[in-house]
Amino acid sequence: MEFNIKSGSPEKQRVACVIVGVYESRKLTFAADLLDRISNGFISDVIRRGDMEGKLGSTLTLHSVPHALCDRVMLVGLGKERDFRAKEYREAVRSSVRALTQTSATEAVSYLSELTVKKHDVEWMIEQATVVTLDVLYRFDRFKSKSDDQAKEPRKLTLAVPRRSDLADGEKGLLRGLAIGNGMKLAKDLGNLPPNVCTPTYLAEEAGRIAEAFGVGLEVYDRAQIEELGMGSFLSVARGSVQEPRLIALKYQGAKDKNDKPIALVGKGITFDSGGISLKPGEGMDEMKYDMCGAASVLGAFRAVAEMKLPINLVAIVPACENMPAGNAVKPGDIVTSMSGQTIEVLNTDAEGRLILCDALTFAERFSPSTVIDVATLTGACVIALGHIATGLYSNQDSLARELLAAGEEVADRAWHMPLWDEYQELLKSPFADMANIGGRPGGSITAACFLSRFAKAYDWAHLDIAGTAWKSGKDKGATGRPVPLLVQFLQDRADIALGNVVRRGRPRREAPEAVEDDAD
Repeated sequence: MEFNIKSGSPEKQRVACVIVGVYESRKLTFAADLLDRISNGFISDVIRRGDMEGKLGSTLTLHSVPHALCDRVMLVGLGKERDFRAKEYREAVRSSVRALTQTSATEAVSYLSELTVKKHDVEWMIEQATVVTLDVLYRFDRFKSKSDDQAKEPRKLTLAVPRRSDLADGEKGLLRGLAIGNGMKLAKDLGNLPPNVCTPTYLAEEAGRIAEAFGVGLEVYDRAQIEELGMGSFLSVARGSVQEPRLIALKYQGAKDKNDKPIALVGKGITFDSGGISLKPGEGMDEMKYDMCGAASVLGAFRAVAEMKLPINLVAIVPACENMPAGNAVKPGDIVTSMSGQTIEVLNTDAEGRLILCDALTFAERFSPSTVIDVATLTGACVIALGHIATGLYSNQDSLARELLAAGEEVADRAWHMPLWDEYQELLKSPFADMANIGGRPGGSITAACFLSRFAKAYDWAHLDIAGTAWKSGKDKGATGRPVPLLVQFLQDRADIALGNVVRRGRPRREAPEAVEDDAD
């Protein structure tokens, strides 16, 4: 779909549909009021009759509004005016796009992007409207012989800005929204692909397509090269599969000084997780194709950064393999040696994500990163703790955790700061190796993060457990594209700090970070 930014009165729009808002108090937005005036109170009469109450997310499409040049006027409920915030804005946009797909309108102009949301400016309004629209319009029907979805995607959507002087900021917001939306689409596509297609080799090929499209560096390591690196923990997980493992490293250099320390994103790339010898139950095992959503979101965020040309240096690292049972598969009780030299007693082969991530975290040291963030569908315990609303956030630096939390709040991709206390480390003790790969059922998400922290002492590090947020089950089954928005916002914030920007999007900026000293995946 084509997007456009425009400044102009709604009554002058010769399009198939004009979208305006109505509050629960029956108050019309400025754009809706202009249409009401030229139609001699037609819209007000409709509202007085009770056909539109202004409830948040409700919609009503009016045809042949007197004296309006457009074919349709869509009224969108905004809820209570005093409570209209970022969350309500996104919901209003989401509802309008859904309703638009149920019409035959090929072009529309939305005036919802002209609304006022406290602490947010035009740039943010356009960015979020773009991201939400692309999210609503997303479909994955690559493997269907015939699409069964009756929704129709409009050919063109114009997002209105209040003044001509806002056009430049609107264009900036649109470009950023498109980049984030494209990154989320990539993450969702990779997550939704069947595991017989999205193999470790396929992930490496996708990284190659990103490298070619944006002119960034790429290194892909095969089994022999991974073995040369000493990644015994990573390779122990890959042993039972006929699919060859891959270690993928993408390198983007956008900072003015190419020698600036990069930020590294590390994504868990288990393209299918059977549990290995510690076999998972059969019910719902098909959803274990989503166990590479950490890798998918890292690749999606990397793509967005490259498309936005952010002035930062960034590395994306993806250890990719399958976890399958076989005669040569790693067994409970085996002891493996990680790239760091630390030994691990494998008590549960279904706690495999941490076994590949620990070597990837050690591998990240060769890039001398300033900050490392790993992303993984790591533990069912995190789902029990936080449900499907918030991503679990762990960090060895509270200032880094605060940055990530603020980034998530800004773009409605929320995380929750979890404890990483030394007392939990005691649960990983092993009588035979430096550590065990699980710490028992209590605090399973925490002990998994504690395990990873032992391999991330050389830099500022954060871990995002997305087991509850990376995909949905049931009738809306599919990858969500989270936490691409959170990651991109964090990286945008770091870029702003590097440029010396202290205020952006109508809210006070944070200062640069202070320098401070389930049991199964």
